Amino acid sequence: EFGEGTRATITAQAAERFYRAAPGSEPATVRNQVQVATGACAEWLPQETILFDRCALDRRLDVELAEDARFLGVETLVFGRAAMGECVEQAWLRDGIRIRRGGRWLLHEAVRLDGEVNALLRRPAIAGGARAMATLVHVAPDAEAGLGAVRAALDGALVEAGASAWNGMLVTRFLAADAAPLRRTVVGVLSVLRAPR
Repeated sequence: EFGEGTRATITAQAAERFYRAAPGSEPATVRNQVQVATGACAEWLPQETILFDRCALDRRLDVELAEDARFLGVETLVFGRAAMGECVEQAWLRDGIRIRRGGRWLLHEAVRLDGEVNALLRRPAIAGGARAMATLVHVAPDAEAGLGAVRAALDGALVEAGASAWNGMLVTRFLAADAAPLRRTVVGVLSVLRAPR
């Protein structure tokens, strides 16, 4: 919980990893809740989540914002470590981001993949062969003003990415062949949105 007028960043010292689940077992369940009071600024900036073959994960991030609160968050999914030759052939994944501001829904993002994940990720309408993806969300009274600078930061990036802004929220989505170029691009966008911090 971020109290009135506070400012803080939550991160992690290492990537989160989800390994093979035992057949028939319940998925790993992760629930994160962030409450941001009036005049507060919260940053949710964990490192990547690395998924391994036959993992099972049910994860959700819930963010509750006061009307004038600020939030900057990113969630990254990596389907196997490309440098290690890993491939996620099968998995069960439910990953969601839900944000409310002033008690009203602002965003409900959901990723649902089940079964032959590697084949699903190759589909053009899903990931076009990408094995790493990220969603970055910036909510603030002036969030839309940052759209031009974010798009400029994406210009020439070695990943597929796009940004849009509406209703006091800026959302950037990224797709990449592996985690390294994705991380560099996400950090570049974060540098723009976090300046001068």
